[in-house]
This record gives sequence, structure tokens and C-alpha cells, in this order.
Amino acid sequence: MAEISPIRPFLWFDGRAQEAMEYYVSVFPNSSIDQVVLYPDESLDRHFEGMSGKVLNGEFTLNGTPFGCLDGGPEFAFNESISFVIGCADQDEIDRYWAALSAVPESEACGWCKDRFGVSWQVVPAGLDLLQQRPEQIQALMHMKKIVIADLENA
Repeated sequence: MAEISPIRPFLWFDGRAQEAMEYYVSVFPNSSIDQVVLYPDESLDRHFEGMSGKVLNGEFTLNGTPFGCLDGGPEFAFNESISFVIGCADQDEIDRYWAALSAVPESEACGWCKDRFGVSWQVVPAGLDLLQQRPEQIQALMHMKKIVIADLENA
């Protein structure tokens, strides 16, 4: 039996869990799809109706962090009240993650973006707190969508 992390994010998708896992492991290094259990025969339970071939339980790892997911249907959707922070080493890393993850331009603000599945991400430089020491830096950050480290340093 696989060891379970004490706290593990678990994501509810509307029929796109397999696609999401494949996408995320292509974006993040040190990542893998670890296990996929598909829904059983839909005649076994009314909750399985229409779920044939969908993910009942998926386990995947993103840059060493374990995640879980399922295809649960349209009842629940992601929103900005939950996000995942990606601490980036430099501007190149910020640019790479931003290009891969940002799919909803109207949701971009202060380093936050939303991917094509509706999951919110904060793509920020490691040490962001050091780039928010002066009021001018905070003001510059508040006007950014994708964070540009040089602009914060020069503010």
C-alpha cells in the first residue's frame, strides 16, 4: 500500500481529470501520474451513471508534491478562494509557468492566473516578500498581471 501524505490536495474535475493529470505532469518537473482507478460498471450504483471511462480516483505527483483527483461531475467548480503557489527561482521560471498555466486573461492579477481547468495558481518569485518592502514596490505589484522581477526591483 502506498504511503499517504498527511495533507494532500484533492481536485474535483468535471470529466477532465485524466486530461488534467497529463497536462500538469507535462508542466512541472519531477512529476508523474502514479495511479488511475476508473469508475466501475455504471450498473453497480446510480452515482456511476454516465461515468464509464472517467477517473474515480487519480493520484499524481507535481514537483514532488502528491495530489489526488476525481471526475465528480459539474456540481462543484474551482474558484479563486483556493490557489497553489509556485515559488520561482527567476524570471525565466516565472515566464515558463505563466505561459503554460495562464488561460483566462481576465483572471490575471498580482501574479495570480487561472488555468484551462479553472484552477488558480500564484506564480511568484521566491523571496517575494523582499520585493514588497517599499510602498512603490507594492504599488507596482498591484498593477501587474504576471510578475516582472526587474520592475519590482526598480520601483
